[in-house]
Amino acid sequence: MSIASYESKLSDTFELMLMSREGLSIELFVQIMSSSPYTLKQWSQFLHLTERTIQRYKKEGQKFEALQSERIMEISRLRFYGSKVFGSDRLFDEWMNSKIVSLRNVRPVTLLDSSFGIDMIYDTLGRIEHGILA
Repeated sequence: MSIASYESKLSDTFELMLMSREGLSIELFVQIMSSSPYTLKQWSQFLHLTERTIQRYKKEGQKFEALQSERIMEISRLRFYGSKVFGSDRLFDEWMNSKIVSLRNVRPVTLLDSSFGIDMIYDTLGRIEHGILA
């Protein structure tokens, strides 16, 4: 699957659920990773996998398990939404690396290793989108 085809499915929750159950291919992950600002080290933290494990997946052409596939898709979806809210990838990425008062002065990027953290970022983005900053 191409990155363009994948990105076109980010708004279809049912399709994402099916894809996560099947497992994301390492080839698609490499494309996702290269289009994101996050390093392999950061992705390994988000996915609770070692860098070595991800490199082994790449060498062996393995697919990710459902949980890791779902996390990759959650982060992709969040980036898509955040870029829409801020009007550009660059502005969203700057915000993700800034300390946010409503998130207890933590940088949102540090919350990407948890579904709860991703939900908190979504909530904050929703408030920003609707002009509710506090």
